[in-house]
Amino acid sequence: MDIIKNLQEKDLRHIWHPCSQMKDYESFPPIIVKKGEGVFLEDLKGNRYLDAVSSWWVNLFGHSNKRINEALKDQLDKLEHVIFANFSHEPAIELAERLAKKAPGKLNKMFFSENGSSAVEVALKISFQYHQQKGQTKKKKFIALENAYHGETVGSLSLSGVSKYSNIFEALLFDVFRAEAPDCLRCRYGGDRDSCEAECFASMEVLVKEKHEEISGIIIEPLVQGAAGLKIYSPVYLKKLRKLCDQYAINFIADEIAVGFGRTGKMWACEHADVAPDLMTIGKGLTGGYLPMALTLVTDRIYDAFYDDYETSKAFIHSHSYSGNALACRAAVATLDIFDEENIIENNKEKSRMLKQKVEKGIDEIPWVGEYRQIGMIGAIELVQNKERMECFDWKERIADRIYKKALQKGVLLRPMQNVIYFMPPYIINEQEMDMMIHAAKESILECFKERSKEHCP
Repeated sequence: MDIIKNLQEKDLRHIWHPCSQMKDYESFPPIIVKKGEGVFLEDLKGNRYLDAVSSWWVNLFGHSNKRINEALKDQLDKLEHVIFANFSHEPAIELAERLAKKAPGKLNKMFFSENGSSAVEVALKISFQYHQQKGQTKKKKFIALENAYHGETVGSLSLSGVSKYSNIFEALLFDVFRAEAPDCLRCRYGGDRDSCEAECFASMEVLVKEKHEEISGIIIEPLVQGAAGLKIYSPVYLKKLRKLCDQYAINFIADEIAVGFGRTGKMWACEHADVAPDLMTIGKGLTGGYLPMALTLVTDRIYDAFYDDYETSKAFIHSHSYSGNALACRAAVATLDIFDEENIIENNKEKSRMLKQKVEKGIDEIPWVGEYRQIGMIGAIELVQNKERMECFDWKERIADRIYKKALQKGVLLRPMQNVIYFMPPYIINEQEMDMMIHAAKESILECFKERSKEHCP
């Protein structure tokens, strides 16, 4: 039997893939990857795919990065893991110290977990317990935005407003207050993206004024709502939120898991507004795309509310078996080394400008493109059925999915996000690779448009 087909059959016999309808795999079986190098993945047939989505937004500096490889090889000979309760190790200590210096504001303390959803769960529990221990016992609820995405544990999913992920589990989820989300493409306030004053914040303001005695924290994805379709909004929104949280003693929780580590053009998205949250979750790019790890950063003010004799039960009793994993910490330290020594944030400014210029060239002439939006190294093409009305496609048409499959045939991995095709490549991408990525996306959109036109001809 063909070795690839054999592996695919074994895969489908035993593996349940994430974010998938497994029946689709009958006609489109999994691609078995043999190796990765730079921005490319290679399958067992020798086909190469430009990883334009950084393998779910985690791979910052390319696959099989030499600096991170060497750091992990060195760490393997020293320590792979140790219980993190009453034990520690140098990679974790160095990582925490360096992140505290890089973090916005006074986020001086950090709690280690294993993935972004868990980091958000930790933030919720810390915020809740903080207010209970400060005697503000009515503050038990949270505010999240419409179309938010914060993970898929029960707690983090409760905050998420994307029905695709949460509807079926509604009976399991706890109630949250939901504020209107920014939507600059379809702004109902008549605003202009370049001069936006975040008029949509009024919804949040009304909600907080009415419910502030009950609210422990407000959580947002700063500047970019990821699963909503990479919706980019104004930093003014963050400034207004910081002021409102201060006014009503509410914890501002910034979920920087997807947008941190330089994705928006600054190390942290909150820096665009020159504000600092009370709690911040980070993950994805934290280890350069090598190992699962996430952190919840908090201020000393919050941390101090938990600091007391053990008998008082003020301790934060939450744990992860692999918390502070030494290998993951060493990969994260190596990732910070690359940021510090290779001037990544500054270099990305030119790549960001180049990406925008190349994508926008001729983009308006392509049918279905409602908007191209970009911030830093995040670019999103939103596909619409009607440009005048900005009318979305029926999800059953799976337009973006069809474009994704065509792009794969052209050697580019462009995973769709609802009606959006997006670019979030590793930072090491060069101009030639960028051209390949953009050309494959545009050609795939045009081919799908022509096919659909024929399908709908009377």
